Amino acid sequence: MRATAVLTVRNEGAFLIEWLAHHKGVGFTDFLVLSNDCDDGTDAMLNRLADLGEIVHLPNPGPHEGGVQFAAMKRADTHPLVRGADWLMTLDIDEFVNIHVGDHSLTALRAALPVADAITLTWRLFGNCGRRDYEDRPITEQFTRAAPEVMVWPWRAFMFKTLFRNAGAYGKLGVHRPRAPTEAADTARWFDGEGRELEPRFRRGQIFSPFGRRNYRLAQLNHYPLGAMESYIVKRDRGRAVHGGEALGLDYWTERNWCQVEDSSIRAAEGLRAPHLARLRADPVLARLHAEAVAWRKARFAALMADEPNRALFGRLLLAPPARVVPPDEARRLFAFTRPPTTG
Repeated sequence: MRATAVLTVRNEGAFLIEWLAHHKGVGFTDFLVLSNDCDDGTDAMLNRLADLGEIVHLPNPGPHEGGVQFAAMKRADTHPLVRGADWLMTLDIDEFVNIHVGDHSLTALRAALPVADAITLTWRLFGNCGRRDYEDRPITEQFTRAAPEVMVWPWRAFMFKTLFRNAGAYGKLGVHRPRAPTEAADTARWFDGEGRELEPRFRRGQIFSPFGRRNYRLAQLNHYPLGAMESYIVKRDRGRAVHGGEALGLDYWTERNWCQVEDSSIRAAEGLRAPHLARLRADPVLARLHAEAVAWRKARFAALMADEPNRALFGRLLLAPPARVVPPDEARRLFAFTRPPTTG
């Protein structure tokens, strides 16, 4: 069974080894990684990983019509690793598949939902929770406090990524879900991470799970969108992969800085990750490139703090408290004025 993960990166070499080791451990067999405009050596790391047979690296140079990720997906659509896969999933470097059932692998998740053609893995947002300094340690070990399992705002907290069967129901990759549905999509069976079969509307256009109910019994997608405050300033400099014209600010931070609940469930997959992490760390070329990416990140933060807008944002991050749950009556009032998008 071939399961291909598609990843788009820029200036994220410091996080690459942990991400790759984890997803190899949980059972992805192939990795198509697209990179663009890298200054920290991410592209060199990807070339080394390709030479070692760990991934396939596909450069994604501009222009990026429709945004960096949409351009990457368009390039990936025709690649043999995508066309020949049995299962597909598009992911970001700050997203980690976290499977709770069986041995915590993709095989166990598919066995729990044997008739599924698509499985939505709802984000669980992990906040910054006061971490100021970037550290070269696994993200999944540093950030362990997250949003509650059940809340009703903001709707972006319920967005998902989709693990889907590559059997002809969809013709194109999407950032959150497969696109270009064919007639076969009308009979595709979609399930969520709680194990519930989803309504027919999910077959053709939905990028968020139903609000106000649990979505994580079988699996979830750990999403670490903020990282340390220093990393957030560097992420702002990199720019957004989907909405390229929108700068990251306190608004993005506030909606994602969830620290209410301790969730270390991803540690159950450490045994699956460990041999891959050890193998990748043992390669001297990768080790050097990783160290250079870490040094670049520290130096880039220092350089960015010479600019007043970045200093001002960093100060606001220090001032800002974690997000708090919006009471149900206030959430209902917000929803009366809000129409979240359904496709992506």
